[in-house]
Amino acid sequence: MKYVLITGALGGMGLSTARRLRDRGYSVIALDKHVGDEEGITFIECDVTDENSVRTAYDKVISITDRLYAVIHFAGIYMLDSLVEMEREEFEKIFRVNLFGAYLINKVFMPCLTAGSRIIITTSELAPLDPLPFTGIYGITKSALDKYAYSLRMELQLLDISVSVLRAGAVDTGMLGVSTDALDEFCEKTELYSCNAERFKRIVDGVEARRISPQKIAKKAEKILIKKKPAFAYSINRNPLLLILSVLPKRLQLFVIKQILK
Repeated sequence: MKYVLITGALGGMGLSTARRLRDRGYSVIALDKHVGDEEGITFIECDVTDENSVRTAYDKVISITDRLYAVIHFAGIYMLDSLVEMEREEFEKIFRVNLFGAYLINKVFMPCLTAGSRIIITTSELAPLDPLPFTGIYGITKSALDKYAYSLRMELQLLDISVSVLRAGAVDTGMLGVSTDALDEFCEKTELYSCNAERFKRIVDGVEARRISPQKIAKKAEKILIKKKPAFAYSINRNPLLLILSVLPKRLQLFVIKQILK
């Protein structure tokens, strides 16, 4: 029996993946801040930013199994704000969820991983790209998470444990609604920028227009699990507008964005 641990398991991507893997015969242990109720899935309450909560979850997991075939990270939050206006608490919070949470889960559950185990970390299509204004804080955390994952792969390969990242573009989950609300809130509260909300919304809408279903993410995660030798990075639903912008010279990127938003 192969046991798989999933974080952020009640989110769109997490729950879809938990269901798919359950249906494929895996034993799924699902971690989230809230406890779900799905036949064939074991839910455990866990806040990935709280070490005591993670260690309590670990104790519950090892009462079920002491061996994990895979750990799949979906826990994460979205934030849109000005880097010089956002509150310190918010700055710290997104790092604690998006980066520190993955580190803490991997550290605590390391005793359950053996040669042949896999870790999949969901970063973002933004991770290797240049950020857009006001989404920078989200891109920074995902870029840091991507670099953390590669460093972790370098180390864990010595133990024959595979680490891969899933760089997902826009996925049709509740997070897209959060991004729209965050944009509206930012345009209302900013004191430094005369933010043209409608122009910026057109950029955001263009990035998010090509959405894919959470089920496609689940399918991709399953494919990574069954690969004999998984690659490091798997991209899905890359946005051509972001790709084009990122290949432009930095000076031209800045000029284009300034002309659009100023």
